[in-house]
Amino acid sequence: MEKNESLSIKKKFDEDGYVFLPGFLAKDEVDLINKKFDQFIKERVSHLPARHVFYEDDHDPGTLKQLQDLHTYDPYYSEMLFGDRFKGIAEILLNDKVIGKNLEYFNKPPRIGKPTPAHQDNYYFMLNPPLAVTMWMALEDVDEENGCVRYIKGSHLRGMRPHGKTKTPGFSQGISDYGEHEDLKKEEIAFPARPGDLLIHHSMTIHRADGNRSNLRSRKAVGFIYFAQSASEDLEAKAAYQKQLNEIRFQ
Repeated sequence: MEKNESLSIKKKFDEDGYVFLPGFLAKDEVDLINKKFDQFIKERVSHLPARHVFYEDDHDPGTLKQLQDLHTYDPYYSEMLFGDRFKGIAEILLNDKVIGKNLEYFNKPPRIGKPTPAHQDNYYFMLNPPLAVTMWMALEDVDEENGCVRYIKGSHLRGMRPHGKTKTPGFSQGISDYGEHEDLKKEEIAFPARPGDLLIHHSMTIHRADGNRSNLRSRKAVGFIYFAQSASEDLEAKAAYQKQLNEIRFQ
C-alpha cells in the first residue's frame, strides 16, 4: 500500500471509526476462500467444540451461522490471520504492532438469518485502552435485503453505551437502549458489499446488521480481530464473562 493511500485510510478511520476498502481481494482469491470454507464445514465442523460453533437452530446443521477461532484448527486460516496482508492494515490503522486474536466465519441463512444487534466490540474485548479493529470481508453479494453491515459514523469517539443480554447466539450482548434512540438509528450508514470488499471498524464503533429477508441468498463473510500490543485485556473479567456465557448456552 502506498504511503499516501495509507495516510488517507488512517485519517478516515480516525475520523469515522471505520473504513471501506472495495475490491480488497480479487475474485479468484475469494473463490479459493469459499472453496476452503465449504470443505472445512463439510469435513471438520462436526468435530469442533460447541463453544466455537453457532447455529440459528441447534438441531439443524444447515443453519450454521458462525465459527470462531478457525486459525487454531487449520494452517490456512492461521496464515490468513497472522500473515502480512490483513495484519499490516491493522497496524497502520492502530499505529502499533498488533496481535491476531480471532478468525471467524459468518453467515445469515436465507429467511431465518437473525439480525445482529447493535453493539460495540470492546464490550466483549474488555481492552484498556480500547485499541482493536475488527475486519469483515464479504464472500458473496451483500445488500440491505440479506443483512449488510451498518455503522454509526464517529461513534467510536462517544464512549461505551450500556449493553444488555440479547437472544442472538454468538452476539450475547447488545446496546440495551438502541431502539429507544431514533436519532441514533437515523445516523446509520449501510454498506452493501461485493465479494472481496473489506470493512474495518474500531472496537468502539457502534454497528449492527439486519436479518436475512431473502428467500434464496445466504450472507457469508469472514472476520478478523486484531488487538494493539499496547492494549491490556481484563483477563479476570473476560474469563468470568465467558464462563457465564457457557453456563447460559448449555443449561
